[in-house]
Amino acid sequence: MPVQIPDDTDFCSFKDQCLSSDGWISKYSKGGVTVWCREEDSNSIQKLKMRIVCKDVTAETLYDVLHDTSYRKKWDTNMIDTYDIGRLTANADVGYYSWKCPSPLKNRDFVTMRSWLPLGDDYLIINYSVKHPQHPPKKDYVRAVSLLTGYLIQHNEPTCCTLYYLTQVDPRGSLPKWVVNRASQFVAPKAMRKIYKACLKYPEWKKKHNPNLKPWMFPEQNTLPCTNVAELTVQRADSLENIDESGLSEEKVDESGLGEEKANNSDEEEN
Repeated sequence: MPVQIPDDTDFCSFKDQCLSSDGWISKYSKGGVTVWCREEDSNSIQKLKMRIVCKDVTAETLYDVLHDTSYRKKWDTNMIDTYDIGRLTANADVGYYSWKCPSPLKNRDFVTMRSWLPLGDDYLIINYSVKHPQHPPKKDYVRAVSLLTGYLIQHNEPTCCTLYYLTQVDPRGSLPKWVVNRASQFVAPKAMRKIYKACLKYPEWKKKHNPNLKPWMFPEQNTLPCTNVAELTVQRADSLENIDESGLSEEKVDESGLGEEKANNSDEEEN
């Protein structure tokens, strides 16, 4: 399937999903973070939606944090690697991201087409998985598939904003249901708080690290090689090898560290 770069209609549809309550079931609400899931039919991939109010953070700062690959390497402790592959348009690119999964799960990675749009006082970033001929699946990773993932940032006050995160991802592998539930109840809220904490530290960090470099705001600063959208195709889950991880025991994964998410929702201090 050919890749379509999102247009205004796609962004508005994504925003509507973030703000709608129809069909969403609350799974978690604590410490300023709310998590919902959407119960799809048994053959479809679960959608998750999260919201956090970020006090003392401007909408523009949050937008910058989500874009700034150099800064992400400071705060995203689950990330193994991330890099931009190529530019498609002034507000769309292709990138790679890999993250650590608790042993004995295999690590996951993505190649995604990402697009972004400032919309009045709101900012939106959305992505979905694509195939890139120079970036095939790697031997030691499970290539996960983002059907639709993105952020909506809404300006509330001069120094306050709300972040919505909506994701529909097939992690691949026959993961037992308790793993998915654990992610929605403990891992996802912690990730939202980690983003918020990173935002509080970003202005000071950015002053010392290319303070005027923001290619997501100023396309003329973008030095990525151009990628022809015709080289890309949509990555579908059924075109990938399925890794069977259904035999994992909850105790083994808890021993490896995922259980700590349950016991401690506070973020660890980062440098």
